Amino acid sequence: MLRYEFIKREWIVSSIARRVYRISAAVSVVLFLWMALVLNGAIPQFLESAVKPFLLAGAFGAGITLVGMEFFLFRFDNSHPLKQVFWFGVMLFPFLGPAMYCFIVYSRSEVLRKSCGLQN
Repeated sequence: MLRYEFIKREWIVSSIARRVYRISAAVSVVLFLWMALVLNGAIPQFLESAVKPFLLAGAFGAGITLVGMEFFLFRFDNSHPLKQVFWFGVMLFPFLGPAMYCFIVYSRSEVLRKSCGLQN
């Protein structure tokens, strides 16, 4: 069982964490768009092999966003329980769900604003 004491609050709600999660979410969205284009055949074959190393960065970004936003949802999100259930369901969609949560809920949360000293 994961114990909350092993994950420091600063890893989730700090200005550095905010920057990391927002960059990871953006990379995750780019990875999703790239995969959609590749699956639809809109990208030439020679370009696919040239960009493969960036797919690893996209996978790491998606993973960081998913883990960080799930932890924030369960530990720090103080919104209405129905909203939390809704966002949990949205986060089940890989790449876009956690990124949407990051940009819409996490970045605007009161907990993050207090921790980072951000203005409304």
